Amino acid sequence: MGRQRVLSGIQPTGNLHLGNYLGAIRNWVEIQSQYENFFCVVDLHAITLPHNPASLAADTYAIAALYLACGIDLKYSTIFVQSHVPAHAELTWLLNCITPLNWLTDMIQFKEKALKQGENVGVGLLDYPVLMASDILLYEADKVPVGEDQKQHLELTRDLVNRFNHQFAQPNQPVLKLPEPLIKKEGARIMSLTDGTKKMSKSDPSELSRINLLDSPDEINKKIKRCKTDAIRGLEFDNPERPECNNLLTLYMLLSGKSKEEVAAECQDMGWGQFKPILAETTINALKPIQEKYHAVIKDKGYLESVLRHGKHKAEAIANQTLAKVKTAMGFSLPL
Repeated sequence: MGRQRVLSGIQPTGNLHLGNYLGAIRNWVEIQSQYENFFCVVDLHAITLPHNPASLAADTYAIAALYLACGIDLKYSTIFVQSHVPAHAELTWLLNCITPLNWLTDMIQFKEKALKQGENVGVGLLDYPVLMASDILLYEADKVPVGEDQKQHLELTRDLVNRFNHQFAQPNQPVLKLPEPLIKKEGARIMSLTDGTKKMSKSDPSELSRINLLDSPDEINKKIKRCKTDAIRGLEFDNPERPECNNLLTLYMLLSGKSKEEVAAECQDMGWGQFKPILAETTINALKPIQEKYHAVIKDKGYLESVLRHGKHKAEAIANQTLAKVKTAMGFSLPL
């Protein structure tokens, strides 16, 4: 038996921040030697909301470079760009035709984002979960690293697998593989620096709400100095009345490598004036090697292009096999 396969990806919109790193990429790095990994830059997902076409390609390359800078190892992992493999779009259309509309209109993220966009909401935003299902199913992923906010989308993927296999597969011969979630609880949900009850997000209009992976030391110091806190002395985890306190201690714990117990003991008598400089220094030191590796990779365009070219060929070979199985099961004639 070979290693189980993992599939995940991040949109090339805006700069990656600590929430992306601590909630996703660092977890990928820690487990990558246990699996066969496919990590894509999901640029098709990026256009489900209004985007800047002038920066999409550059942003896509930047995310791929950050994957490498954060420690994604090509010995265990394949990095590729979603739109470079046309099977993603084709399988999405095939799955669209068996997806009940109410499954999509019931998605919590669609309701939230559509409310913000009003009458200008596009079909792509509604269809986002079907494209996500196609991403996963093309590579016959066994495990999908997901945060709590993506669990509903993975549940829809599993529903689609069962629906497709019921309608088109032979008994005991499933065409599509049923994926399982891979959820790491600790640090899986990093909150905003300006509101400890909201997730850190690239779409937040305030730059002060997040620390980007490529922020300078001065920017990090400024953001942590100005982040929201409370008037209580003594810092503690897990007090629902102190969401910002819990978030900042969690950041310190994850970036310093200390245990929760160690951080709780160290910070229990601290005030914010004492703690914030410690958190800033820890953050700067944790991000320094990532930033240095990123700048080296992004300057070597030939190397980055070779990584993505190799990733495309490897991903395409697997994706096209899955697509052919799906089309055969649905009754299509395959190209001669």
